Amino acid sequence: MAVADHVDFPTFMEGVKRRNPGQPEFVQAVQEVAEDIFDFIADKEEYHAQQILRRIAEPDRVVSFRVCWEDDNGNIRVQRGWRVQNNNAIGPYKGGIRFHPSVTESVLKFLAFEQTFKNALTGLPMGGGKGGSNFNPKGKSVREIMRFCQSFMTELYRHIGADVDVPAGDIGVGGREIGFMFGQYKRITNEFTGVLTGKGLEWGGSLIRTEATGYGAVYFLANMLAAKGQDLVGKSAVISGSGNVATHAAEKIVQLGGKVLTLSDSGGFIHDPDGITQEKIDWVKAHKTHRRGRIEDYCAEFKSATFTAGKTPWAVPCDVVLPCATQNELNGDDAKMLVANGCIAVSEGANMPTDLAGVHVFKDAKIMFAPGKAANAGGVAVSGLEMSQNSGRRSWSEAELQQMLKDIMAGIHERCLTYGDQGGGYIDYVKGANIAGFKKVADAMLAFGVV
Repeated sequence: MAVADHVDFPTFMEGVKRRNPGQPEFVQAVQEVAEDIFDFIADKEEYHAQQILRRIAEPDRVVSFRVCWEDDNGNIRVQRGWRVQNNNAIGPYKGGIRFHPSVTESVLKFLAFEQTFKNALTGLPMGGGKGGSNFNPKGKSVREIMRFCQSFMTELYRHIGADVDVPAGDIGVGGREIGFMFGQYKRITNEFTGVLTGKGLEWGGSLIRTEATGYGAVYFLANMLAAKGQDLVGKSAVISGSGNVATHAAEKIVQLGGKVLTLSDSGGFIHDPDGITQEKIDWVKAHKTHRRGRIEDYCAEFKSATFTAGKTPWAVPCDVVLPCATQNELNGDDAKMLVANGCIAVSEGANMPTDLAGVHVFKDAKIMFAPGKAANAGGVAVSGLEMSQNSGRRSWSEAELQQMLKDIMAGIHERCLTYGDQGGGYIDYVKGANIAGFKKVADAMLAFGVV
């Protein structure tokens, strides 16, 4: 292949921006990976000749469709739905479905791109995909949500399958929504297959799936600390979010001897200097899940806490940080403040919660920083185990699954060390995760030829 095909990093990124106008989240995700991959492939002619990075940064397909549904007042509503199937070089497309007004094609393309590397890091045979809709489930009745989910699946079902594409839940999509969608899939196809994960235990679901993302992020954090001869005992933690990932991350921090100081939602954050104990975490779970309440109500229940409206919790001094809310919630200035306040480690529970400026701050300060594609892979790892259980018509015990989750997170940590060790005691986990994930997918693509 001609030397001209060895484009440099700026030229590559210009091409990505040109081909994806108005999609900043996707461009950001590609840039974060490409920064590390270009150095790695500099002397590897085959990757250049086969245009591997260019091909990974172009989804296999983006399916867009209209979703019509009827609200409780008889009004016809119209939403837009998507499924982005990014890459299936190592297994069926795998990734969640998100229902939130912020959902766009750009957001789903970035998530599917990230998912490709995250799934590769787990060691399980899963490709990368993501889907969703700009439907907002907040304020909707259960029957309205059911009708929307059924309409959404009526379009999506033709693009998925147990050996094709296996969606799961994400923001706005929990067990209830998965149930409605699975019921519609079964109704249309007359098949009972493992086409969705995050299912109820009674009909093919897996134990610890709910806990897996939050627990996994803390297990990865514990692995980073152990590599430095430290643990979580006595360490203070600042956590954003108050949903599934955040509350279970808080729960595992407490179990491992740490002290959780904050949780948040879109309205602001609570700071409890006495520590958010298991009893308080259980209250938050019930309040957010069953009563659909706001995090500020915590302060009326627990007088030791204060609520700060319209702010993120990054100004609170702490030892470790787990951003578990949403993308780009932690920026460069936030990162500088955390470093100045003595933060030693960050483990991303959400997908790309730290923007590029923040990532560069953490890397320049050489603190322990685990990107989401490594740290929050626990959720999809247990989803992959659910797929295995469905295929084998069996289930594993909670103890077996907990051990498998710990082993998978330890394996991801080891893969990051392989390519991220910079010498002098510094591990660049971003670089390690990007290269390890890329290499597995890229080598599979080379084996298949130009397809």
